[in-house]
Amino acid sequence: MKNDIDEELDEDIEETANSGKEQEEAVKDSGEEEDVINIDLLIAENKKLKEDFLRAYADSENTKKRCLQEIEKNNKYAIASFAKNLLGVADNLQRAIDSVNNETASNCETLLKGVELTQEELHKVFAKFGVVKMDIIGKVFDPNFHQVVQQVEDKTKPAGTVIAELQSGYMINDRILREAMVIVTTGGK
Repeated sequence: MKNDIDEELDEDIEETANSGKEQEEAVKDSGEEEDVINIDLLIAENKKLKEDFLRAYADSENTKKRCLQEIEKNNKYAIASFAKNLLGVADNLQRAIDSVNNETASNCETLLKGVELTQEELHKVFAKFGVVKMDIIGKVFDPNFHQVVQQVEDKTKPAGTVIAELQSGYMINDRILREAMVIVTTGGK
């Protein structure tokens, strides 16, 4: 009997030991599962944070580029209003030069030379800041750059050809500063 009891005790001990090992393994497995789940969550969170960082970085770079473009544009065209006001001075210098005819040229030769030099200097300053006079005589009328003041019939030139300039047109960099006032042909009838 003692042997039977010893055997049962041994079996109970063995079962308890086995069940303890099973529980331990189950706890290990559930711990590993929790660790795997935690790692997966951390990887997903890391990926999201990286994406958020890259988006924020791209936004800041785009903002930086837009700001630089805006600054460049402002620097290019900041003097447009000032330059437009100086165009009247350029027109008056040209009128002064045009008013000298052959009879009066000898009497005011020095004055004419001074006005021409002043006009030349003004055009150099204009060019330095991107303001240039448009060359339009003989070109086809373009409503973006020209304002028609008069039309003249001329059978020798195609319709819409600019034959005279009443007021010079100017550009500042790649924009129009002032349209040219022109006379164009209507072509022959």
